[in-house]
Amino acid sequence: MERLRSPSGCPWDREQSFDSIRKYTLEETYEVFDSIERRDWPALKDELGDLLLQVLFYAQMATEAGHFTIKDVTDGLNRKLIRRHPHVFGEEAAAAAGNSATGLDTNGIDARQVLHNWEEIKRLEKSAHPTREGRLEVIPRSMPALSEAAKLGSKAAKSGFDWPHLSGLIDKLREETAELEAEISSIEKSNQAASEELGDLLFTAVNLARHLKIDPELALRDTNAKFRRRFRFMEQTSPRPLEELSSEELEALWAQAKVDGPKLEQAKEVERQP
Repeated sequence: MERLRSPSGCPWDREQSFDSIRKYTLEETYEVFDSIERRDWPALKDELGDLLLQVLFYAQMATEAGHFTIKDVTDGLNRKLIRRHPHVFGEEAAAAAGNSATGLDTNGIDARQVLHNWEEIKRLEKSAHPTREGRLEVIPRSMPALSEAAKLGSKAAKSGFDWPHLSGLIDKLREETAELEAEISSIEKSNQAASEELGDLLFTAVNLARHLKIDPELALRDTNAKFRRRFRFMEQTSPRPLEELSSEELEALWAQAKVDGPKLEQAKEVERQP
């Protein structure tokens, strides 16, 4: 990475910044998830390498800016692992690595107690470096946007700032939809205004999911998978390439996929069974 970012290296790599690389980090993270879900171990090996590349990229840019080096990253991680695992590395080593927690149960403990110790050690780490943070600052911006929105709404609700009834959220959803339609229909408005209204609509939908005790990230992933299955059915059953079909023919195929697609999947599942 140092060579790639050097004057004699790669022009594209030299042009990148912390902000420009973020989207690739998110993409690589989801590709790791996808490989795990598919149990594709050769692909996971490659994707982990791609994810590691993101770490090296950020560390190199930070080195150039004088913030920290990749050695600082790995040294910090080593200390954290030792500090938060006194039951493995010993209380003396954990203390030397910065663990100030005392009286923790570390002998023959189970996973539940390990998690309890981890949180207690983490809490003391933060108390040693107090900051004047708002209630929502504990929720990382690095989360997927749907998950972040759900946690923001949940955190605010604990302060009493929430819709008291589900019906209020339904009304809010209609209100945000109308505001988005108004922005879309107005040629004088910028696309940024429509983007903000769409964001408000999505945020409201996420809070509706929270009230229904539905994980919005998982719900959308399931819908994405369903869309993939139905679109694949359209591709497989269409008499001609989809690009050659009219809107009416495409809509008819989609309706057929909703009815016959699940039956086809069930039949394939039966065939796969021994």
